[in-house]
Amino acid sequence: MHDQCCSDFQQTVDKYLIRHRSIIDVMTKYQEATSRVNRSVAKAVTECGCIQVNAQKQHIPPQANYSDLTQYMTSHISGDLCPSCKEVITKELGHSLFYLTALCSLTGLKLDEVIKKECKDVSTLGVFHLS
Repeated sequence: MHDQCCSDFQQTVDKYLIRHRSIIDVMTKYQEATSRVNRSVAKAVTECGCIQVNAQKQHIPPQANYSDLTQYMTSHISGDLCPSCKEVITKELGHSLFYLTALCSLTGLKLDEVIKKECKDVSTLGVFHLS
């Protein structure tokens, strides 16, 4: 089901990616879009206040097993996004996905295959995936 969704989305992006078709344009638009995601989350904290960030060192007991780590780790976020902030962040994430998908298309990659490979890599390598 999601394969078709990714494929449909990629076809739609290809259809409407007209003005910024250069790989350079797409790379910089993608970077701008991800910056806007970060800014919209920051605004939810600093301007709206619907969510709060209370960041501190993660405290993991020395005897904790790997399988127990999730119960000791926190996102540092409290509260819930209000409808307005949720809408803005969703919109910005959508723009970011648009340009990510455009990068896939311009480089000859299929978004669903990128997602499948990443899922497989994460499942196989687990905690070592991003180290």
